[in-house]
Amino acid sequence: MKLFDTHAHIGLITEDPIDQLIITQEAKQEGIAHILSICNNLQDFFQVYQNLSTATHIYHSIGVSPSEVMHPGKDWELKIEEGIKLDRIVAIGEIGLDYYRKFGNKDSQIELFIRQLELAHQYNLPVVIHNREAGRDVLEILRDKLPPKGGVLHCYSENWEFAQEALNLNLYFSFAGNVTYRNARNLHETAKNLPLDRILIESESPFMVPSAFRGKRNKPAYLKATAEFIAELREEDIEMVSSTLYENSLRFFGLNS
Repeated sequence: MKLFDTHAHIGLITEDPIDQLIITQEAKQEGIAHILSICNNLQDFFQVYQNLSTATHIYHSIGVSPSEVMHPGKDWELKIEEGIKLDRIVAIGEIGLDYYRKFGNKDSQIELFIRQLELAHQYNLPVVIHNREAGRDVLEILRDKLPPKGGVLHCYSENWEFAQEALNLNLYFSFAGNVTYRNARNLHETAKNLPLDRILIESESPFMVPSAFRGKRNKPAYLKATAEFIAELREEDIEMVSSTLYENSLRFFGLNS
């Protein structure tokens, strides 16, 4: 089995550069061939990127999340453009809207989101999208501003009806460990009914640990449990499901292997 962890906050699991490398190597031993490293702000991005400079199986996404809308950093747009030129940068994100935490105000979040969608269009990159209790606005903005390379709704949390609307756009749906929770019926319905070629999986570590590891801090090595749950839910062969999820990830990020 070969898997691609499409969303891991490696810098939040541990700040220690050696420990970060150990975590990624441990994941590799568990069949996680690649990991997409995600940071919420640009300062963390450049630090984690440097820490993982020798880990060639790790890819990176660069962006400013809605949590940072009040302090994106000086010259943040120029820093994103600078970061895009680095090796193994495959997406802009995570970006989006979060009305649950009420970071800043809606208008400022929307402005930050749209500007980064425009940068993704300019640099021909896909986007990793954060959506928390902002689904309607996210969908309306994406209908107008989604870049040609498309996007992934990471840690998908909406229902099947929302997914049916989103399927009309060039969007993928990424499931994290919370899909394994017994009471996550909306997620179960969506993961069961989506076309398999539009699904990705992620650890979202150190958050959203799969139910099999409840009580532990999440890490990419636990991703296999999410893949196995989705295969069982869909009543499909795990090897076929894991292979398809891996190929979906390569295709979305424009990678060969």
